[in-house]
Amino acid sequence: MDWPRGRAGRGRSRDRGRPVGAAGGDLGAPQDSKACSPSVDIDSFSDALDKTSFENTFVGNFSALAFDTDGDLLALGDRSSLFTLDPRTKQPTGLVPLADENGRPLDSEGIVVDGDDTRWIASEVEPSVRRYGPDGTFLGQLPVPDALRVAPVGRATTNLTFEGLSLQPDARTLIASMEGGLSGDDADVRRFQTWTRNNPAKEFVLGPQFAYRADSGLDISEITPIPDGRLLVVERGFAKGVGNTIHLALADPGHADDVSGVENVTARTGVRFAEKTVLADLAQCPTLGATAKQPQLNPLLDNIEGAVVTGADGHRQLEVLLVSDDNENAAQITRFYSLRVTPPKKL
Repeated sequence: MDWPRGRAGRGRSRDRGRPVGAAGGDLGAPQDSKACSPSVDIDSFSDALDKTSFENTFVGNFSALAFDTDGDLLALGDRSSLFTLDPRTKQPTGLVPLADENGRPLDSEGIVVDGDDTRWIASEVEPSVRRYGPDGTFLGQLPVPDALRVAPVGRATTNLTFEGLSLQPDARTLIASMEGGLSGDDADVRRFQTWTRNNPAKEFVLGPQFAYRADSGLDISEITPIPDGRLLVVERGFAKGVGNTIHLALADPGHADDVSGVENVTARTGVRFAEKTVLADLAQCPTLGATAKQPQLNPLLDNIEGAVVTGADGHRQLEVLLVSDDNENAAQITRFYSLRVTPPKKL
């Protein structure tokens, strides 16, 4: 994998197929009953876990999805709960409470499972990336550059730091995505921080950063890898009285510049961004009979925060599962979405 190592200062990203308008435009979706765009189809959705409980714990607040080494589905709640779900029925089968190294609750937003079944979990408070055993035992944490920390220590905004977490297929690169931007960067710039290791048996060390441009008015709620190493990116926004905007995109950071030493990433800086391909505006999906508890451009939509690839037909078509975070709010829904994604060929 050719991860960013080059000096910043040349080239620009290519952004193909951007939707029109902040609320989503016409991506040319064919007139098919399940097509959201030429690249994305929605097969089904499920609200079966909405406003339910398990072991006296509220089931919801889901911010991330992953699979453990046994093939069970993990759903991370952002209020210190890690649920194990049956991958077929999505019903809870286990629950592990989480806490930081001082026993305090976590605002847990991203999760990946390492080859030894330990869990890397990102929090957007500091931000941080901590490692846990399967039973929730705290095992350590990774260094984070000061610039990515919440002001006044760093240049990030409260609740807009590490929202997505991804481990690349070769298990040598861990990536955390910033939900929002840093002060001094262009408003649409989102930084992705990496940690690297020479082989999966080694410890991670701080790696390069690369930059990505989000669609206007949207933040990044999740990243998850596809088999060829590109990242599926969930971009999300919300407007009162309008509802959620959810875009799916691919990011290819293979030739992006390392911007860890660039104080302000702007159009004038001239750095090479991760190449971006927009796949779909989910407002263009068929409703499939879904209903919403608050205004939405499409009643299927809610606050989507989690994503995981559940199957792949080579590199031709992916099965992707999304989940929304209901924030324990009566006007929101815990909803799973089953998609089929056909990514363009990697250049």
